[in-house]
Amino acid sequence: MPNRPLSDLLRGRGAHVDPVACLDGIDAALAGRRCAEAEHTIWELAWHMNYWMEYELRSLEGPEVPYPEHAAESWPSTPAPPSEAAWAEEVARFRRQVDALTVWARRSSLDGGVSRMIHPKQGDTAQDVLWQIVAHNSYHSGQVALLRRAFGAWPPPAGGDTW
Repeated sequence: MPNRPLSDLLRGRGAHVDPVACLDGIDAALAGRRCAEAEHTIWELAWHMNYWMEYELRSLEGPEVPYPEHAAESWPSTPAPPSEAAWAEEVARFRRQVDALTVWARRSSLDGGVSRMIHPKQGDTAQDVLWQIVAHNSYHSGQVALLRRAFGAWPPPAGGDTW
């Protein structure tokens, strides 16, 4: 039986705005805009979420991927996208990776590799990895939502709670 709560939460259903929708309607200038009260820009947050989704997808689809030596490896080298095209590609990459993770979550909890060990040293199964991504993306999508609100760019085009 597919893990419906897991696949739903990857898209925010039942908990918060869809993380993919949270990045819609933002241009490169807004994505790279600094907020004095925030450590990261929207660009940095999207890039960071993409880094970890890509890392975990590679682990899910093949042999375990070496863990990065430094946290800085999971953040972009610049606070803003270099162009509108780069920002559009980052958002498209985010959408593709959430879709790919959703396919994994829709597999049976015992069949299709979801119960196989992904990170044996930590004892993490594929399902564990997917739940970690849900929590990670929920946390950082909340940061994106707060930045959008601070910049007067909330809700996203698909809508979202305004309270």
